[in-house]
Amino acid sequence: MIQEHIYLKNELSWLAFNERVLQEAADKSNPLIERVRFLGIYANNLDEFYKVQFANLKRTMLIEQEQKKTANTNHLLRQVYQKVVQAELQFDTLYNELLLEMARNQIFLVNERQLTSYQEEWIKHYFEKNLRQYITPILLDSYSELIQFLKDDHSYLAVEIINHHCIKYALLEIPTDKVSRFVLLPSNVSTKNKSIILLDNILRFCLQDIFKVFFDSNSLNGYSIKITRDAEYDITYELDASMLDVMSLGLKQRLTAEPVRFIYQKDIPKALIELLMQKLKIAEQDAVPSGRYPNLKDLMHFPCIGRSNLLNKAIPSLFYKRFSQHRNAFDTIREKDVLLYYPYYSFEHVLEIMRQASFDPDVTAIRINIYRVAKDSRIINSMINAANNGKKVTVVVELQARFDEEANLHWAKQLTESGVKVIFSPPRLKIHAKLFLIDRRENDQIIRYAHIGSGNFNEKTARIYTDFSLLTADKEITNEVRRVFNFIEEPYKPVTFSHLLVSPQNTRVRLNQFIQREIEHAKAGLPAGIYLKLNNLTDKQLIDRLYQASCAGVKIRLIIRGICTLIPNVPNMSDNIYITSIVDSFLEHARVYIFENNGQKETYISSADWMPRNINNRIEVAVKIFSGEVKNTILDIFDIQARDNVKARIINKELNNQYVQRRNGKKIRSQLAIYEYLKQLENKVSVQKRVTNSDTN
Repeated sequence: MIQEHIYLKNELSWLAFNERVLQEAADKSNPLIERVRFLGIYANNLDEFYKVQFANLKRTMLIEQEQKKTANTNHLLRQVYQKVVQAELQFDTLYNELLLEMARNQIFLVNERQLTSYQEEWIKHYFEKNLRQYITPILLDSYSELIQFLKDDHSYLAVEIINHHCIKYALLEIPTDKVSRFVLLPSNVSTKNKSIILLDNILRFCLQDIFKVFFDSNSLNGYSIKITRDAEYDITYELDASMLDVMSLGLKQRLTAEPVRFIYQKDIPKALIELLMQKLKIAEQDAVPSGRYPNLKDLMHFPCIGRSNLLNKAIPSLFYKRFSQHRNAFDTIREKDVLLYYPYYSFEHVLEIMRQASFDPDVTAIRINIYRVAKDSRIINSMINAANNGKKVTVVVELQARFDEEANLHWAKQLTESGVKVIFSPPRLKIHAKLFLIDRRENDQIIRYAHIGSGNFNEKTARIYTDFSLLTADKEITNEVRRVFNFIEEPYKPVTFSHLLVSPQNTRVRLNQFIQREIEHAKAGLPAGIYLKLNNLTDKQLIDRLYQASCAGVKIRLIIRGICTLIPNVPNMSDNIYITSIVDSFLEHARVYIFENNGQKETYISSADWMPRNINNRIEVAVKIFSGEVKNTILDIFDIQARDNVKARIINKELNNQYVQRRNGKKIRSQLAIYEYLKQLENKVSVQKRVTNSDTN
């Protein structure tokens, strides 16, 4: 008899994931500057946690207060506070350790009190030339409405202006969106020391120059502060309002959303902190004292200075050599399916396909959906060029991509002005699929070429996120991709899919069928197993099915990067489930579903995690892999990741992030091992080409 199903809390599992990021900062086998950047990733992640998960938790608590049911949420909030405080203490310790380690490597992070006279003069000139135009003090008086204009996630200096017994206050925004936060100072030519100063400290040094225009003062003191706002916003869909108008309003709502966290420099004067908290309407428990730099997410972009061994050794992106064996990309894909795995393979392949499609005389139509694209997106440029070349171009723009809404609004307007047909997602149905479809006229018929992937069409993130792209001309798959685009345009018309799993249409039903098949095979004594690689696993219905499969004897192997609320290794519930998480140089982002199917493994790559939002409230696409060659590559990659014993941590009920133990075998760091594996595959292609050429001659 199966016991009552139990689950980990989303918020605690998410914080455990961020602690794994902190482990990378602590890992002395990582190069120094990479460790510093992991501190920045941790800080950035924590900001997002407060904007989303913590904000949701606070809203839940408010609802429960009205219903007089706050015990559970209050207990969870206390657990969250405790874990954050513990992690922040570890962060501070690591930060100080890394400062010392950088000093040993002749890299010094200096403040405004540690400057040479020459550096002081240099900074004054730097301020005049690069910063002054961005600095406008905001006076804190009875008329100040801080909650209206303080920007989410920006750092500020709260300035105390003392003139004898008169004290006034002002705020300075630190313009890190205009100027790099890290400024390399000139140093003596006789030394190899590198000195860096934060923008915060340049402003502290220049306070007198900033305020002397209108204020007399005996003393000027600057203290760092920062707020984090709730990232959610209410969207009201008016019948006569366009999607652009609706999303623009939503973004304005976010800009003035209630702060959920206020971080301040811990030695700030009491009168000043009380004034700030009053104006921001911040509760005491949401005000967090910090060190001199409460906003250290910019450490993600710590500059590349010092010796080369302070950074990871770059691995050159692989070139998919079959592309060079054909006249154009379409000939390559038509010959047989192509599987790319970033960042091991270059994203240039996809960019080149879209470039070729934009001017290929035989291409008649291009359809693509974008979720997050790069700032200077070549994909967008190709779509505009295609429209200029007379092709029918349709771009599905997801305006609700969290934190990318503003950029996507910009792209939507630019595409529309260029004659591209732009489509937005239906209300409350976010489009997260990673698709394009190219129609090409060949021998008096239309041949379609499709892309189905796990990652965004973004040349920047493709250098650091691991993601699969399947490129295929298979008629059955491309016809179903065409149906997905039709479904996006008319989501209320009936549509069916056989080879694709499409949320919210058939994904849950099909996944349940696959799991049930494995249960029946296990009960019949046949090979049965479920192997999943996901970013997050939180859908309780699917977790319950995995628990049932485990009780039936199905072997379940999961690789989950982030949130995982399933608890493995619980007697009579999840004895047959083993879970690891890999955190390394690249962000593990690919989603893979593999079902044993009595030894005939059925394999999918997908854009969807196993979360309620991905299954119920988004348009997501997973594709069944038919090519034996492509399937074997995916299975081999999963196997390498499942055997990682360097960067893999065990997921368990305690959320203690224990590393997988190495048992007298060789070290397997999966990201490096996968690169070598794919490089060998490409070497085989080169050998086969030489043999073919030799036979031809």
